[in-house]
Amino acid sequence: MSNQDNQNPNGFGGGGFRRGQTLIIIVIAALLTFTAVSFFKGKLHDGVSKELPYNEFLQLVKEEKVQSVVIENTQIKIHLKADQAGSGDRPEYYTVRMDEDGDLMNRLFEAGVETRRERQDTAGILYSIVSFILPFIVVLFFMNFMMRRMGNGGIMGVGKANAKVYVQKATGVSFADVAGEDEAKESLTEIVDFLHNPRKFTQIGAKLPKGALLVGPPGTGKTLLAKAVAGEAHVPFYSLSGSDFVEMFVGVGASRVRDLFRQAQENAPCIIFIDEIDAIGKSRDSRMGGNDEREQTLNQLLSEMDGFDSSKGLLVLGATNRPEILDPALLRPGRFDRRVIVERPDLKGRVAILKVHAKDVLMDDTVDLEAIGLATSGAVGSDLANMINEAAILAVKNGRRAVCQKDLFEAVEVVLVGKEKKDRIMNQKERRIVSYHEVGHALISALQKHSEPVQKITIVPRTMGALGYVMYVPEEETYLKSKQELEDMLVSLFGGRAAEEIVFGNVTTGAENDIEKATGIAKAMVTRYGMSDSFGLMGLATTEDQYLSGRTVMNCADVTAAEVDEEVKRILKRAYTKALTMLRENRDVLDKISDFLINRETITGKEFMEILRRTKEDAVLKREQNVILV
Repeated sequence: MSNQDNQNPNGFGGGGFRRGQTLIIIVIAALLTFTAVSFFKGKLHDGVSKELPYNEFLQLVKEEKVQSVVIENTQIKIHLKADQAGSGDRPEYYTVRMDEDGDLMNRLFEAGVETRRERQDTAGILYSIVSFILPFIVVLFFMNFMMRRMGNGGIMGVGKANAKVYVQKATGVSFADVAGEDEAKESLTEIVDFLHNPRKFTQIGAKLPKGALLVGPPGTGKTLLAKAVAGEAHVPFYSLSGSDFVEMFVGVGASRVRDLFRQAQENAPCIIFIDEIDAIGKSRDSRMGGNDEREQTLNQLLSEMDGFDSSKGLLVLGATNRPEILDPALLRPGRFDRRVIVERPDLKGRVAILKVHAKDVLMDDTVDLEAIGLATSGAVGSDLANMINEAAILAVKNGRRAVCQKDLFEAVEVVLVGKEKKDRIMNQKERRIVSYHEVGHALISALQKHSEPVQKITIVPRTMGALGYVMYVPEEETYLKSKQELEDMLVSLFGGRAAEEIVFGNVTTGAENDIEKATGIAKAMVTRYGMSDSFGLMGLATTEDQYLSGRTVMNCADVTAAEVDEEVKRILKRAYTKALTMLRENRDVLDKISDFLINRETITGKEFMEILRRTKEDAVLKREQNVILV
């Protein structure tokens, strides 16, 4: 990106508020310093001398119990004779000086008291000033240091926001740089048109939406889309995160919102982009307690979005992965009028994204981005960009001047399952177990009608924990799964565990991830998809955090949940039994492919299918020969 993100040279507006905040902090620091000085001064007097009433001091002088005195501007330090101080008593005292007592000096001379006068000259005055100012400076420095550690830029930056402002009126990004999100771009194109020519819409009575909320999983390009809107409209673009508003001081976030909208309206038409808006836009729930600073910031944001004139071309864009937790007042029409869904790209979108990121990368004639798109179902734009970059790095590492298809497939594996872990060396027994396990998966997939074709089988360990894996590449992308397809998927997932039990008579921990996936699928079939004969079309669970964890929460009675567990257990047991049966019927194929994989460590889908076809032909030929012999 050729442009630079320039901070506004005048800060973020709201100088009066920042001066007020700074003044408050200086007053607090001064009070703390004064309290500390007074405290330590009191401690100093308590530890060294004790105050005497003036009349008692005169009585001690009269009784010749005073050894010496030091007369200062405001007080007199008294040192008693050693034999006059009782056990545990302090020999040093002080009393307030009385200027009205003109006979004091005569009394002291008559009593034989050693007398000394101390005047506070310029050096003494300087010392007093320093003794007061120094603690104040220390307190101020400490508070400034703590604020810098919290990212506030020190005391002078308390009310200052850290927004990136593209003052060149260009973000350097256009819709041509955004691929795979055609529907989202179409929704935002109208907004761009309004920013270009607002009169065309206002003449007919239309109003520009005040806000648009970009919703979708992480990495799908929400921030990129927001920058593209600003780039296409050629207007200033204010970009900041929701967490930039929230600070330890109550009211700072609200002030930053106020300043942001004031400056944006001065520079309208423009776009305000708040990334991760859920940081300040969470629903206000009194049951769980509140956060005063966050709620004040949200209230100010709601007020500002109600107050500005949309005809001037001021647009607020927000982005979030968690729309379900946002406050309803933020989502109503008149604030965020539009919700733009930025989903995971489909096959066509993935290929388009790959082309965008591959346009500046040298590639040879073997490259087929359609095949890579098929192999990366579920990947988002950031994953695909990373894959292209990894492929380019691999090409350089292997001494090639252009990226080939092998580099791209290897890059897909690096992003999805990690790099090859060459220092993890399995013994021969473990290699056999892992080999049979992976071939068990692949063989059942090949024998079933509704399974995806095998692209690769390997027993080379990967950095993300896999000791081996089977890579599948679908022939076409589908958006629905039938009950039969899900049942076949369960059988394939149990193929590895079934192969271990058949061949070795024992099982290992290698099926942990398979069991987890199978349980999730079976539970979804019962609770969400209505694919259980026992429960029929009942919806027994709801999905939370749709774009993040995707976890489900049961919304049924405990007794029903226990019955669900039993139904899930029956489905899984049925799938495992089928896997055992299929592999026992094809034991010769299982042995032959496993032996081949142990020697080669990695085999392609074509090699796998060739061995499977040849073994089956040999089995048929052998049966025919046995029939002839009989």
